[in-house]
Amino acid sequence: MAREVFIDTGGFYACLVKRDDRHQEAAAFLSESARTKRGFVTTVYVLDEAAILLTARSHCHLSDELFDTIHRSISCRVEWMDPQRFDETGQIFAKHADQKYSFTDCNSFCVMKDLRLKEALTIDDHFRTAGFQSLLA
Repeated sequence: MAREVFIDTGGFYACLVKRDDRHQEAAAFLSESARTKRGFVTTVYVLDEAAILLTARSHCHLSDELFDTIHRSISCRVEWMDPQRFDETGQIFAKHADQKYSFTDCNSFCVMKDLRLKEALTIDDHFRTAGFQSLLA
């Protein structure tokens, strides 16, 4: 399998919401990734944040699609929080308090660092600030 890509909240939103400004770009990236058998990684925190965002923007019906897709997917895996990763995430959060990163962002950065991932399907400039490539920003 080709190098994995991290999917952040904004990436899921752009993929699911057809009226989103970045939907075409995200859909094209997913199609190309399927063709090249590129895998994806996300976290349980990102999925929580994505479900909240969909609900807050009146797209609650898409939350079911999000979770169904993740459960059926063989190309996307979910990384979970364990005590060690929680501590590492907290250290990143404290170290970069001046950046106003969310705890979820810091968890994503921790996972990306642990898995040696460089790219994220995201619209969040925080990923670029943290040294990763934002594919939709």
